[in-house]
Amino acid sequence: MACRLSNPAFQLEAPPVRASCGARSKVSPGMYCLKWRTFQHQGHISYQSLPYKKSTKVVQAAVLPISAPLLENEEQRKQLCEMYGFTQIGEPLPDNITLKNVMDTLPKKVFEIDDMKAWKSVLISVTSYALGIFMLSKAPWYLLPLAWAWTGTAATGFFVIGHDCAHKSFSRNKLVEDIVGTLAFLPLIYPYEPWRFKHDRHHAKTNMLSEDTAWHPVWRKEIDSSPVLRKAIILGYGPFRPWMSIAHWLMWHFDLKKFRPSEVGRVKISLACVFAFIAIGWPLIVYKTGVLGWIKFWFMPWMVYHFWMSTFTMVHHTAPHIPFKTSEEWNAARAQLGGTVHCNYPRWIEVLCHDINVHIPHHVSSKIPSYNLQAAHQSLRENWGKYLNEANWNWRLMKTIMTTCHVYNKEQFYVPFDNISPKESQPITFLRKFMPDYT
Repeated sequence: MACRLSNPAFQLEAPPVRASCGARSKVSPGMYCLKWRTFQHQGHISYQSLPYKKSTKVVQAAVLPISAPLLENEEQRKQLCEMYGFTQIGEPLPDNITLKNVMDTLPKKVFEIDDMKAWKSVLISVTSYALGIFMLSKAPWYLLPLAWAWTGTAATGFFVIGHDCAHKSFSRNKLVEDIVGTLAFLPLIYPYEPWRFKHDRHHAKTNMLSEDTAWHPVWRKEIDSSPVLRKAIILGYGPFRPWMSIAHWLMWHFDLKKFRPSEVGRVKISLACVFAFIAIGWPLIVYKTGVLGWIKFWFMPWMVYHFWMSTFTMVHHTAPHIPFKTSEEWNAARAQLGGTVHCNYPRWIEVLCHDINVHIPHHVSSKIPSYNLQAAHQSLRENWGKYLNEANWNWRLMKTIMTTCHVYNKEQFYVPFDNISPKESQPITFLRKFMPDYT
C-alpha cells in the first residue's frame, strides 16, 4: 500500500519488492520510493525518485526543497529529520509568540557575568593553543593534520572569546572587553570592530533576506547575471563552502564604505591592529621558522579555524526547512528560536570552542555569556522544546546543506543549483555522489 504525504511536492511510496524508483535505483525489501516534484516549466511537471530506507540511519534519499505545510505534521517532520540529518525539526512557532515571551522564560542567572568563568575560558584557549603550537613543533609529518586540527580549533576559541566581548557578555568593564576582543581576534587577523558592527546586524536581522550579514540564499538574478559568477557561486556554495568565511571576511570587514561615519574611527583602529600584527608577526614567524614554518604554524591552523567558522555559521541557520524572509514577512521570534539550529559536536570541540554551537539561546539573547549557554538551552527545552531545531554534526547534515541549500525560492525556501543550471553543477553532482549519507 502506498503512503502519500499531504504536500503535493513530496510523496513516499512503497513499491513492489522488485520494482525500481527510477532508471537506476533498485529497491529492496523494506525500502520506499521517495518521489518529489522538482520543478514546473511551461505546464510540465518533472518528478524525481530515489530509494529511502526507513529503518536505518543510513539515508539513501536525496534532499528536497520543501514548502511550509510539510512541517505541520509530526510524522512528516520525523521523516525529514532522518533525511536531512537532524535529531529534531521543530513545529512552526505560533504567530502570537514574541521574542520577549521566550526571553521572559529564561532564568535570570543565565544573564549574569562571572569574571572567574570568563577568564577561565581565556586560560583554556591560551593553554590549548600553546599546546597545539608545541605539538606542531614536535609532531612527525604524518601527525601534523591532527596537530593542525587541534591548534585551529583552539584558535576558534579565541574567536568565541572575542565574540562574547563584542556582545558585552564577557566583562562588566567595557574597555576590558574592547581590549580582550581586539587581542583575541589578532591571531586570526580578524578586525574586531568591523566584525562587531556587522555581527550586531546579523542578530537584529537573522534570516532576513538581504539584510542579514551572515550567509543567506543566493538570488536567482545572481546566478543568471554572469557565467563566470555562476561558476564561482556554485563552487563557493558547494565544495568550497567549508571555507567560504574567508571570502566573507575579505568582503565585509576591510571596506570603509560599508560602515557608518560614526563607526569608521573604531574600524580604522581595528584595521591598524590587524595590519600591525601582519607586519610584525608574520616576518617574525618566517625569520624563526622559514616560509614553510609560517605555513605549518600559522596558515594551516588558520585554515582549520575558517573551516569551523564556515561550518558553524552554515549549520546554525541553514536547512531546507528554515526559511529566509523579506523584511515585511519577517518575525523575530520565529527567526531566532525556530530559525536557529542547536548542533552537538564532539565534546573536545565544544570545550575548545566554549559551547558556541549551543546557539539557540544565543539568538534569543546575545547577552547570555558562553559559559551559561548550556543552562539557557536546557530552560528553552523545558519551555519551548517542541519548537527547537536540533542536530548532531554528521555527514548527512553537511551533505544536505552543501547540495541543496542554494538558490532562494519563496515557496520552497531553497532550490538546488542543479535544478537551475545542471550543466554547470558538476561540483554539486560530485558531492551528491561521494559525500557519505551516514547520520
